[in-house]
Amino acid sequence: MIKLIHHEMSINSKFLEVPRSFYQRHLNDNRVKRIAAEFDERIANAPKVSYRDGRYYVFDGQHTIAARKLLNNNCDLNIVCKVYSGLTEQEEALLFAQQTGISAPLTAGAKLRAKIHGGDPEAIAFQSATQRAGFGLSFNQSHAKWKVACIATAFNEYRQHGERVYTDALRILAEAWEGDIDSLRSEVLQGVVRFVALYDHEYDPIRLIRQLKRTSPLTIYRSGQAMSGPNYQKYMHQILKTYNGSSRSKSLPIKQ
Repeated sequence: MIKLIHHEMSINSKFLEVPRSFYQRHLNDNRVKRIAAEFDERIANAPKVSYRDGRYYVFDGQHTIAARKLLNNNCDLNIVCKVYSGLTEQEEALLFAQQTGISAPLTAGAKLRAKIHGGDPEAIAFQSATQRAGFGLSFNQSHAKWKVACIATAFNEYRQHGERVYTDALRILAEAWEGDIDSLRSEVLQGVVRFVALYDHEYDPIRLIRQLKRTSPLTIYRSGQAMSGPNYQKYMHQILKTYNGSSRSKSLPIKQ
């Protein structure tokens, strides 16, 4: 637990730095305009700032600061801030990842990026497991080949089924579909992980890869969409159906 001691002080906005290159998210201009349109100084939260190495780093409240400047004709102005001393950059990142209240909810990618920068062991292990399987993490959650954008789903599967099952499933995805964007949809990724977890030590990885190669991941996604029931179940059934194919001798039974 990070011990928090702070005091309030007025700081000119030109001295407030936002560490976007490390853990902060990029400034959202539309959000700044919305805050400015509804801004009321009487109820506004004070930005949270870390005083470190003689500089003031904002770890919560960058959009409020930008809105205040916007209302001041885009000129710098004095802002009352909560100033914390004695924090490391890593501790700032972890506090950013944990922020709650009226702040805009962090995306899963932004939260994970901050936790990794802050040295969170589980987040770092998850990133390493993903990379060992041949994939990167898309922290801004934009879709691209070989990039896992469904970070919340992937992280949940990693936590629920463990590192080995998670990496086994990603390696199967990699070999079957070579980083195809549609193979990295949250539904398809979850379906493969759940299949690997449910039929662990029963399925043949070589057969699974061969069968998946014959099927488009988009077909699996659309077939799953047409079914009723929870995602984790209906997409796992699509992977099972693909694995079994027309074979009787190598078919696996349906499990729940």
